[in-house]
Amino acid sequence: MTHTATSASGSSRGHEAKLASTSGPDRGRHEAYETDIVSRGWTTAGIVAAAFGGGLFTLLCWFVLKQTHLPAFGGSYVSRAVGNAGTIAVLIVTMVLVYFWLRDEHNSGNTSAADVSESHDAHTSRNPDDARTTTSRDADATTRKRPRWRAWLTYVVCYLSPAALVVTTIGIPLAATKLYLDGVTVDQGFRTEYLTRMTDSMQLKDMSYIDMPPYYPAGWFWLGGRFANLVGLPGWEAFQPWALVSISAAACMLVPVWQRLCGSLPVATGIALVNVCVVLVMSAEEPYAAIIALGTPAATIVAGRAVRGSVYSMAGAILFLGASASMYTLYTAAIALSVVVVAAVLAAGAHRTLMPLLHLLTVGVGSIAVAAIVWGPYVMAVYRGRPQSGATAMHYLPNEGTQIPMPMLSFSVIGALCMCGLVYLVVRAVDRDVRAMGAALVVFYGWIVASMVATLTGNTLLGFRLDALIAMQLATAGVLALAEIRLVGVARLYPRLVGRSRGRTVTLVMVILLGFGGLSYAQTISNRNHDAIDLAYTDTDGNGERADRFPADSGAHYAEIDRVIQKDGYVPRETVVLTDERNFMAFYPYHGFQSFTSHYANPLGEFSMRNHVIEEWATQSWTSLADPRRFRESLDESGKQWRSPDVFIFTGDVDDKSKGWMYDIAEDIYPNNPNVRFRGVWFNPAVFLNSPEHWNVTQVGPFVVVTRINHGS
Repeated sequence: MTHTATSASGSSRGHEAKLASTSGPDRGRHEAYETDIVSRGWTTAGIVAAAFGGGLFTLLCWFVLKQTHLPAFGGSYVSRAVGNAGTIAVLIVTMVLVYFWLRDEHNSGNTSAADVSESHDAHTSRNPDDARTTTSRDADATTRKRPRWRAWLTYVVCYLSPAALVVTTIGIPLAATKLYLDGVTVDQGFRTEYLTRMTDSMQLKDMSYIDMPPYYPAGWFWLGGRFANLVGLPGWEAFQPWALVSISAAACMLVPVWQRLCGSLPVATGIALVNVCVVLVMSAEEPYAAIIALGTPAATIVAGRAVRGSVYSMAGAILFLGASASMYTLYTAAIALSVVVVAAVLAAGAHRTLMPLLHLLTVGVGSIAVAAIVWGPYVMAVYRGRPQSGATAMHYLPNEGTQIPMPMLSFSVIGALCMCGLVYLVVRAVDRDVRAMGAALVVFYGWIVASMVATLTGNTLLGFRLDALIAMQLATAGVLALAEIRLVGVARLYPRLVGRSRGRTVTLVMVILLGFGGLSYAQTISNRNHDAIDLAYTDTDGNGERADRFPADSGAHYAEIDRVIQKDGYVPRETVVLTDERNFMAFYPYHGFQSFTSHYANPLGEFSMRNHVIEEWATQSWTSLADPRRFRESLDESGKQWRSPDVFIFTGDVDDKSKGWMYDIAEDIYPNNPNVRFRGVWFNPAVFLNSPEHWNVTQVGPFVVVTRINHGS
């Protein structure tokens, strides 16, 4: 990768020129990689085209899939068969085109970009190093011009193949349901609620609490809301296509990014396909995290070049870190720390200069400015002194968080690739880009260990979530290692046996082995996500139906609850509801008086204090607040601090006045696992039923819906 490293002045061409004159096996390696090097303008245009093309391709496939009638994933193997057939087709077509592309490199000095871009022709023709590279090829090489149609077809297939893989491995298995992976179970319910909120309003708002800026990064959800508005779907139903589209767009962007970084279209395609396979197994249920994870290996290289002075890389690092902080701050913090480490090492290196730190400062300030678009309202609320308490987002320690991940030791294709990557990061540490990747890997492992130690302070750093970053960092390095073995390894081991014709044979064998290894892993993705896909079929959706056609749960009554509330004059986006039915607001954009757990609750909402007030209302409704008037006064008193509930949704029976109506209070019990305990409190029905002029009470299935009359009085 040194051949594309950027010098401190920001120019990569000067460095490449030095490498072009290298003798021996390294010369062949650099020449081969330079075959597909593209200009900055081409890279930028390619990133935009890949993102748009990949997203549009996935959306069109999603529309087509929704016209089919595939059976539920858990009860039939049909969708697995269809999906795997698609995966086989995608990978074989890509393999064939990549092989012909690599074969052409043995027979022609033409650059790939010259085949498809006149503008890049002009750019490279002015570079004398290109001429030197071309003339340095073996004199007996046959000159075969790559057909323009095949060059274009290869670019299209390589740029869109990651999106096609998302469709075949995740999109097809989900074709017969309207929900995404994990349905609306636990965390996915919160995410669906957030997307429903952002679909209902273009303003940055908290997912639950009314009149409050968001704390959980809103970037992915705000864009998803605009997507839902564009395609005319409610937020909960737009979750699936938006997740597929956004992951596909991000995955396709990797191809032009890595083509710029390593100078090889086949290697860039291999990295993108490997990364998308890994992320679909490890992080697909959390699409905004998956997007950032996909870009992390490239970001560590770009950030390393940025602190060395590349202006183009600075812009890329600023945009990535800013977008990352707007979607998933945990990954942003880990990546930013790795950049700080690289900058510190450079500053303390042989030249002992402060320039890397100044470049780091530029990247930091720029990325903060980008992130401020999303984080600004919350920061300003805190700055103005708005009360905050009860933040427990870091109170989670599953078994995965008690050990460091070792993907390189797993007996699988990805395990073998990660082992190659680990060796590559050590052996090629002299390369500045590889050092940046290695430094990031060390930081990621350090973060996980620090998270374990942080448990002594009553918190964690959610280190287990960095497993995906480590696997992708090592797998990416593994692809680079195999690419380098193809270019220099065999020739060094057997210099007398490996000539031009045998080099083509080695290329063919490696493409076949890598292709079938990838196919072996890719066709297991849907099975690895079996439980998450099953939940998408067994959970009740916003239409009150289960996609597997079995009877729905209590969520089937949500539509009737919504009708009752709106019949009494309430508009969802202006209404505060106290309910423990955690999925009701995932489908309808009502605001909650209380979030369902403290781990997703906005600190400005003062979760624990609200819990205390709710319990007081419940317990004292049988004693000191048993008089309906005093109960209402207590509700109104809370309105001085928080907007009091307009609607209550209890579990119970209108006619059962002795036991009462139940509300489940969620309590954080970290360090226990599970870290949440639900405890029921019962409200006295008399405080509502004995005041019919102030409350409407309606039985809806197992729920008692209580709406306040004369809203705002």
